[in-house]
Amino acid sequence: MVAVSFRCGHGASAGDDGVVALRRVCPLCMLLDETHRSRAELLGRVAPPQRAALARETRVGATYDWRCARGHDRYAATVREVLTGPGCPKCAVNAAGPSSVREAGVAFMNPGLRVRTSQTEQRLRMLLGERIRLHHGVNAVRIARTFFGRQEVWPDILIPQLRIAVEYDDPGRSRRAHKGLKEASDLEKDEALREVGWEVVRIRAGGLGELGQHSVVCNALTPAVVDEVVACMRRIRGDDAVDALVTGRPAAS
Repeated sequence: MVAVSFRCGHGASAGDDGVVALRRVCPLCMLLDETHRSRAELLGRVAPPQRAALARETRVGATYDWRCARGHDRYAATVREVLTGPGCPKCAVNAAGPSSVREAGVAFMNPGLRVRTSQTEQRLRMLLGERIRLHHGVNAVRIARTFFGRQEVWPDILIPQLRIAVEYDDPGRSRRAHKGLKEASDLEKDEALREVGWEVVRIRAGGLGELGQHSVVCNALTPAVVDEVVACMRRIRGDDAVDALVTGRPAAS
């Protein structure tokens, strides 16, 4: 077997005899980048005796023992499964249980949630807030499955009165955001929301194509784009439901 070192520093030591040095990052670092995760995050989840091995790991198909944040038994899974799968098997079973199903679809405030918000997303919230009343006391929705190991998802904007979430997608500075595995993850999130009675309106900007049945494709965020988002809400839930939220109108008794 040929020993390989990668530009990211993982794999065999570059100076050792017989080692082939590649001028690219290892497959594991590629997957971490594509899923917007970090190796430090993985090291915090793996069983402590295996941290040293995972710190050098290059293979996405390598199997490790992982810890559940809720204290369930450790479980074996590949790195790829941990980065793209549902997480702890027991959490996944519990998420489909009767007590969890009763809470599915409920919007709530997760005070510990730390999500980076871009200036464009802040502008979207401002423009949308000029058209309909937004609920500022929720940032998450309970789902009936696990998503990246959690039984909740965190869309950009939630309108719980309509059970509609609004997401803003663009390729970002890297020109790779919301593509590949992240696009598949976005679709899985939408499906998880639809299972519990929510619909998702996605603004797809900067050259991204349609994703899902309620997509607003545009070059950039403008007031006209936000008007189309509201029009999409009307098609989903009806004029009466949206009119009740129009800014300046009294709330329904």
